[in-house]
Amino acid sequence: MATLGLSIDEQKAVDRFRKAVVEPSMDKLVILDFWAEWCGPCKALTPVLEKVSAEYADKGVLLAKINVDEDKFIAAQFQVRTIPTVYAMFQGQPIADLTNARSESQLKAMLDQILKQIPVKADGAEAPDLAPLLAMGEEALEAGDGERAYSIFAQIAEMVPDNAAPHAGVIRALLLLGDVETAQRLMDALPEELAKDPVLDKAKAALALAKDAPEASELDGLKAAAEAAPQDQEAGFAYASAAFAAGDRDAAAATLLRLIAQDRAWNEGAARAKLLQIFEAIGLEDAWVSAQRRKLSTILFG
Repeated sequence: MATLGLSIDEQKAVDRFRKAVVEPSMDKLVILDFWAEWCGPCKALTPVLEKVSAEYADKGVLLAKINVDEDKFIAAQFQVRTIPTVYAMFQGQPIADLTNARSESQLKAMLDQILKQIPVKADGAEAPDLAPLLAMGEEALEAGDGERAYSIFAQIAEMVPDNAAPHAGVIRALLLLGDVETAQRLMDALPEELAKDPVLDKAKAALALAKDAPEASELDGLKAAAEAAPQDQEAGFAYASAAFAAGDRDAAAATLLRLIAQDRAWNEGAARAKLLQIFEAIGLEDAWVSAQRRKLSTILFG
């Protein structure tokens, strides 16, 4: 439900609705009841809804109530004409009209049918073990299979949208596929609390480095300039940055290590900082990174 152009009161109503209905409906089936104090049929239906939702709580069902007099904006968004109006909500969308289910047996029959068709997370159910799924995505990234990695991480992100790890994987997969624009858009769209998760540091570093990606002809020119003047720190640094963004991490690391050996203090240690950024983007546990770190240690400490 978009908030652009809404008044402050309307934005508050949307926020309340998001917290009370949309967010729980990501993995629950929410019975959404539009009612009012003056509505006689509403008062008759309320005990039925409360009783059945309580009985079905362990199956992943919960009840949310919207007073149409207090939340007129939300009622208008659902085009509520009469009350009671009752919907079944899942993943933020109405998936069934339950208004005509006025008895316990009718409501239970409809809920049973709906629950067979959607992946609701029941109370007490064990959360999925993400470790092997995330490992599969990482293996796909290491193998250079961006499409498979994206598919794996995207599916995990749908399962656990509040977990930063699969979102980081999606962004890194997009970078592997060369889609920097979409990767940046997804990063910018993450909720503030999720964006602060350290799990995203690797993706952020990779995204920052990917923005240096040049055209093929430009990369050739940068390489030629660096080779023609090996003592030119600026030329070497430009080539190393572009080479990594273009996917040639070996050339990038070799060039940066050479620059550090020549003058580690150049531009306030820019070459070393860039190399460490590359390590972070790839992952400190990666075997290639370990090998490059040993080379860096040799240069720095002899």
